[in-house]
Amino acid sequence: MKDRIKILAELTKIKITSFVTLTTAFGFIASAHEINLNIIPVLFGILFMACGSAAINHYQEKDFDALMNRTKNRPIPSGRIKPINVLLIAAILIISGSVILITGSGILAFGLAVLNLFWYNVVYTLFKRKSPFAIIPGSLVGAIPPMAGWAAAGGSPFDPQILIIAFFLFIWQIPHFWLLLLALDADYRQAGFPTLTQIFSKEQLIRITIIWMISTVATGLLIPLFGLVHIPVINVLLFFGGVWLTWNAFKLLNETGNDLIFKIAFRDINVFALFVVIMVSADKLIK
Repeated sequence: MKDRIKILAELTKIKITSFVTLTTAFGFIASAHEINLNIIPVLFGILFMACGSAAINHYQEKDFDALMNRTKNRPIPSGRIKPINVLLIAAILIISGSVILITGSGILAFGLAVLNLFWYNVVYTLFKRKSPFAIIPGSLVGAIPPMAGWAAAGGSPFDPQILIIAFFLFIWQIPHFWLLLLALDADYRQAGFPTLTQIFSKEQLIRITIIWMISTVATGLLIPLFGLVHIPVINVLLFFGGVWLTWNAFKLLNETGNDLIFKIAFRDINVFALFVVIMVSADKLIK
């Protein structure tokens, strides 16, 4: 049973899908200004849909995963589970999530979840085999879950407040991926994926990534200007969080030969995104 749970956690990429669920909650709280029972179906619905999408991705990339040191021990390439069983698990998760969203959160939240699944498993997954710039359109995947949460709380997906939240998470995902690429570039090239290091030198890519990290900070600091933050201390904390990430971003200029620094920067930008989500959510709940 312990091994089966471990396999399921790997197939569903539970760390990533948990963050997807958190950003869904972020969107709901930003719209509703509270946590109520209506949040339950959208969280479980999005979680199940995201987990099903992750399982499909394992099936789609099983041959590529077998070529990469980072992924060769995943459930399918390691032989711990049959590919057909992965598809069965994915189907159960997606159907369950769909039913929960349709009945508990409405057609709009469900439609956004379906769009996200399609964008990740069809648009992004196929495009990244063709272009090293796939992460740019692919980052839409991070922008949609908070919109689903916002819609489940009764908000319009075209409201400027949810659009700036979605834009922040869209921008964040680009340096998030490129920092991972800088640390694991050899693995990606070994599997045959086109990478930006085939176009830019490592030093050039570092500078480009720093610009995107600063863009993430700038976008995060725009959020209060859209009326999403009202408590002065949270504005101050967001500012200093941005200063912290900017300072750490510029450290990359002096560490071009150390892959560990890219993993640290990868952690830092994720911490900043989580910090923004928690701070803005706290403002809404306290207010």
